Amino acid sequence: MKIVVVGDVLLDTDITGSAQRLSPDAPVPVVDVDSTRRRAGGAGLVARMLARDGSDVALVTVLSDDAASADLRDALTGIAVTAGPSGAPTPVKTRIRAGDQAVVRFDEGCSPPPVPVVTAQMLSVLSAADAVVVADYGRGLTASPRLREALAELAGRVPVIWDPHPAGADPVPGVAAVTPNLPEALRSAGTGGSAGIPAALHAAETLLGQWHSRSVVVTLGSLGALVLPAAGLPQVIPAPEVQAGDTCGAGDRFAATLITALARGSALEPAVEQAVQAAAGFLAAGGVSALQREEPPVQLHSGSLDALSAARTVRGRGGTVVATGGCFDLLHAGHARTLSAARRLGDCLIVVLNSDSSVRRLKGEQRPIIAQEDRAELLLSLGCVDGVLVFEEDTPEAALERLRPDIWVKGGDYREDQLPEARLIKAWGGETVTVPYHPARSTTALAAALAKVG
Repeated sequence: MKIVVVGDVLLDTDITGSAQRLSPDAPVPVVDVDSTRRRAGGAGLVARMLARDGSDVALVTVLSDDAASADLRDALTGIAVTAGPSGAPTPVKTRIRAGDQAVVRFDEGCSPPPVPVVTAQMLSVLSAADAVVVADYGRGLTASPRLREALAELAGRVPVIWDPHPAGADPVPGVAAVTPNLPEALRSAGTGGSAGIPAALHAAETLLGQWHSRSVVVTLGSLGALVLPAAGLPQVIPAPEVQAGDTCGAGDRFAATLITALARGSALEPAVEQAVQAAAGFLAAGGVSALQREEPPVQLHSGSLDALSAARTVRGRGGTVVATGGCFDLLHAGHARTLSAARRLGDCLIVVLNSDSSVRRLKGEQRPIIAQEDRAELLLSLGCVDGVLVFEEDTPEAALERLRPDIWVKGGDYREDQLPEARLIKAWGGETVTVPYHPARSTTALAAALAKVG
C-alpha cells in the first residue's frame, strides 16, 4: 500500500541551549547554543512521520536549488521524493529554545510564491497512490490546475485527506476528509466565533457546503476533534489530557495517522479517534524534538497521560510520583477511598494494573469480570488517577522498575512480608506505605451480591 504525500515542504531549524543571564545590551535572554538541528517541515514532516511508522510513502512536492534546499534534501534522505522546480527560495523557519521554552522564531523566504509548474513525473507518482494526504502550507502548489484535476480524479477511488491552509487553495470536491484546525476553520468559513464546539460546528457546516467534501474534521487542540460527515450526526472525539509547551507538528501527526487508518479500511470516526490519540501521544513524548530520537510513540489511554509520560513530567518539575497496584475488578467505594488517599501523598498517581491474563492466574478462570481496557478506562475516569500502566506478570516488579515511583501505596490489610516489591522500591530511594483498609467493601463481596441478583 503506497501513501503519497502532496504539498509544500519547509526547512525547520531548531536551535536549542540554555539561558542563564540577560544581555547587557537589552533585557533579553542570552542563549548558549548546545545544538542546531535541521528537519523537514510541512509535507516533508508528514512524509517523515509516515516513513517512521513503516509506511511505503512517496513525497510529491517542489524544491528550490538554494543552499537551504540542499539541507532540506538531506533531511528527506530515505524518502522517495519527486520534485519539480519551486521557482522561489526555500522557506526556512528557525526556532530558538532555551531548555523547553521557545524564545523566538524567525522566518525566511516565506512570502507567497507564484504557482509552480507540476511535472508529468509528479503526476505519474500520484496516479499510483493507494491513499493521498495533501499537506497544503500556502505555497501555491495546490492551486495548480493539473494537480487539482489529478487529485479530484483520485478522490473518487482512493482515500484522500486534505490538510488546508488559510493562504492555500480550497480542497478539490469529493475528498474523504478536510482537516482544518479551529482557527483555520473559522477563518475559511468566515463565521466568526472564537472557541468551543458550537463555533466549530457552525464553521464545519459552512465548509462542508463550500468544499463539497465527504466530511470536515475540525481539530480542537486539547478538546480533541469534531467530525462532521456529509450524511449523519456530528461526533466529538475527546483528546487525552497532555501537557505540551510546543504543539508544532501535532497536526501533521494527526494527518499521517488519519490517512493510514483510512487506507487500511477504517471508518471515519474510528480513524479520527486513532489520529487524536496519536497526536496526543506525539505531544506527550516531546513533540518534534522526539523525532530526533529512535523511541516508539507514546500510547495513551483516553482521558489521561500515558503513565510513564505522566511520571516523567511530574519528576521533571521536581514533584513526587505515587503508585499503587492491583486488579481493580469491579470498582467499589473501598477502591475509591484507597486511590484518593494515595493521590494525596504526591503530585501524580499511577495505577499499576494486572492484565486480564495476570488476573486469571491469580484469581481463577472466572476473573476478571471486567476486561483490562475497561478497567483502565474506569480508573482513568477518576479525578485522582493520572495514569494506568498494565503489566502481564504475576507481580508488579518489572512495571515498577520501569516506573520507579517515589512512593508505593497498598491497602492497610497487607503486611510487610506480603509485599516483596518493597525491597525493590528501596533500591532507588523510594518508600512503601499503607493507607487504611475498608474490610466491608471488596470485589469478592460485590460479585457475590451481584450473583444473587442474577
